[in-house]
Amino acid sequence: MKNLEDKRNKKIAILSGKGGAGKTLLAVNLAAVAENAYYLDCDVEEPNGHLFFKPEWELEEDVFVKIPVVDQSICDGCRKCVEFCRFNALAYVNGSLKIFEDICHSCGGCLLVCPLKALTEKDKQVGKVFVGNSEGVRVVSGMVNVGQASGSTIIKEVLYQSKDSTNTPTFIDCPPGSACNVMESISNADFCLMVLEPTIFGRHNFEMVYELVQLFNKPSAVIINKSVGGYNPLEDLGDKKGLKILGKIPYDTELSKLSSNAEIAVRENPKYKQFFSSLLEKIYREASI
Repeated sequence: MKNLEDKRNKKIAILSGKGGAGKTLLAVNLAAVAENAYYLDCDVEEPNGHLFFKPEWELEEDVFVKIPVVDQSICDGCRKCVEFCRFNALAYVNGSLKIFEDICHSCGGCLLVCPLKALTEKDKQVGKVFVGNSEGVRVVSGMVNVGQASGSTIIKEVLYQSKDSTNTPTFIDCPPGSACNVMESISNADFCLMVLEPTIFGRHNFEMVYELVQLFNKPSAVIINKSVGGYNPLEDLGDKKGLKILGKIPYDTELSKLSSNAEIAVRENPKYKQFFSSLLEKIYREASI
């Protein structure tokens, strides 16, 4: 068994198959009850963790990607770059090369295959990263510009901002679903915590997230949110998937009201502090296996 300090140094990614399942509710309360922690909001298309923490921002930084630029006087129309690009971000039209910046994924491959070196690169601002503090919690939030094809570059920068969190628990609030942005968010996580609603629809969304976690070979467990008792279509997860259900967050009107008002429950009510503290200890124990 690893010591307690080892347990608390984990990077814990919190996922859900859909928006509104309770991912951010869980992430902000766990980070707040851990006190000396990092909270990383990787839901860069709709970040809202900062609404709860209300941090004093210390850093606001632009994030850039590299976009190809063509010198038409050198380009001879060979179309090797067009053939290479799987995202159709380049086209040769009416005797000149066109570059569609909004769908370019900044892989740099077109530069490599151009025999005449007619392509160079320029910086394009694609979003921002904010860093601040809230009662001992280091809050990092990313926001991608509207219309960008991918937020993965922003997420990489959010994760980079926690590079000094070696001795600090880190809670990664992932985007909903199981697409590329989620993959980027969990890439360096030590443990994945899947938040699910106790419904048939919640079970369907779980299957997508679970498949992704398995693909990345990440240890994981489940938290059920909005639990009301009675039949629960998620109860057999342990038998069928070998997963532990570490806890159930009750369907509680007071908790819902606090969350809807962007207040952190563990900072407002001792009973929620006790509940999430106990839940966090279970997560630490499971993550240390």
